[in-house]
Amino acid sequence: MNGDGMNLTDAIEGKEYIIKEIVTDDEEMDAFLFSLGCYSGEAITVVSHRKGTCVVSIKDGRYSIDSQLAEAITVEE
Repeated sequence: MNGDGMNLTDAIEGKEYIIKEIVTDDEEMDAFLFSLGCYSGEAITVVSHRKGTCVVSIKDGRYSIDSQLAEAITVEE
């Protein structure tokens, strides 16, 4: 984390955030997230935190992502 944002593991459930950046070194993961509509500037809401996973709402879809991926997505209010 670069200090001026938070990642999805710190996000409050039910609150909408704007994706600031996605930090992965995996091109396939970047492409997968982009296909879900998960990219910089897009709104995202954490529906729930579960042990090891995070359920998020992006556009009209709900997705379960693991905590490692949630940590790679930096958001801002």
